[in-house]
This record gives sequence, C-alpha cells and structure tokens, in this order.
Amino acid sequence: MSVARQLYQLQEIDLEIADEEHRLEQVNGRLGKNDVVVAVQQKLDVGKEKRAELQHKQRSLEAEIDDLAGKIKKGEDELYSGRIGNPKELSSLQHEVELLKTKRDGLETEDLELMEQVESVEASVAALKQELALIAAEWQREQAQLQKDKVALESGLNDLNRKRQALAAEIASEAVTLYEHLRKNKGLAVARVEQGICHGCRISLPSSELQQARSGTPVQCSSCNRILYLP
Repeated sequence: MSVARQLYQLQEIDLEIADEEHRLEQVNGRLGKNDVVVAVQQKLDVGKEKRAELQHKQRSLEAEIDDLAGKIKKGEDELYSGRIGNPKELSSLQHEVELLKTKRDGLETEDLELMEQVESVEASVAALKQELALIAAEWQREQAQLQKDKVALESGLNDLNRKRQALAAEIASEAVTLYEHLRKNKGLAVARVEQGICHGCRISLPSSELQQARSGTPVQCSSCNRILYLP
C-alpha cells in the first residue's frame, strides 16, 4: 500500500475520531443537565408558597369573622334581653351591632374571593405536580439513554484510537510527522486528486506533480501544500 494511501486512511480515522469526540462532548454536556426539571420545580415551589400564603390569610380572615360573629351574637342577645331600658343606649348598641354586621359581610365577601384564589392556585399546583412527574420521568429515561450512548462512544473511540495507533506504526515516521504538521495547520493534511484537480485547493495540478503522486510517494500540492492522494 502506498504511503499516500496510508496517510489518507489515517486522516479518515482522525476525522471519524473527531466526529465521535464531538458527539461524546455533546452527550457529556447533556448528562446531569436538568434545566427543564428545575424550572418546573421552581414554578411548583412558587405555587406552593402562594397557596400557603393565601391559606394563612384565609385562616386569619375566618378567625376575624368568627370573632365578629361572637360580638354580633353578644350584642343581639343584649338587645333582645330587655335589660336595656334607655332608648339612647339601646339605639347606640343597635348601631354598633349593624356596624359589626357590615364589617362581617365585607370580610365574608373577601373570604369568598380568597377561596376562589386558593382553588385556582391549588389547580395550578396540581397541574405543575403532574407536569413535573412527566418531565422527571422523561429526564430519567433520557439520562439512561445518554449514559448508554456515552459508554458506546467511549468504546468506539478506544477502538478507533487503537486502529489509528496500529496504522500510524506502519507508516514511515517522517511521513507521519509531515502529516501531523499539515493537519495542525490546515485541518486536512491529505487531499484527494480527481480529474487532475487537488480537492484541497481546487487547483489543477501540473503533470509533473500528478506523475509523482501516481507513484504513491508523499507529494505535496504546490498550491496548498497538502499531501496528494490519487484513489
């Protein structure tokens, strides 16, 4: 096998290694990443806090309503007990009871509005819990698959690196050194030649270079300096 062909095969392996390493990097970047789960959990936490705040406010309001109901009952009992004979005192107490009732009615309206808010928040919390369960389950499945992909990619990369090492050992060291230098500076070190054109720079090659390239020895393109390979 010609040196140029060996170097081209080495390049093909290197390209495959680079592709697999990129895929592995992407997999590693997604492993453990749970931004969506965290975002839904944060929404759920906010919903729970809002629910707790509303429920606390509702309990305080209902305690105040109960307190007013007690005062109203006490006032009405006093009004109808017959113990108050002074018309002015009786009128004053009746006015006080009416004020307490007005305040109670306002608080009961507020309590009804709070109940509606609590129900709305509870429905939102229930929906978020369901969404979180679904997303968390999907995340677990995805993580399991990513872990399998990682193992497979790492195994494939190990095979490719062994294959590369074995092939590089068969090639003359000076040719490998040239290849590595060109790969570092140009990305692609070896360029295919088809119909007399270097596919590295798309320039037609002189007949002398084509003749040398056909021999299989490492010949560099006079335009882009890449090693020429004729399939």
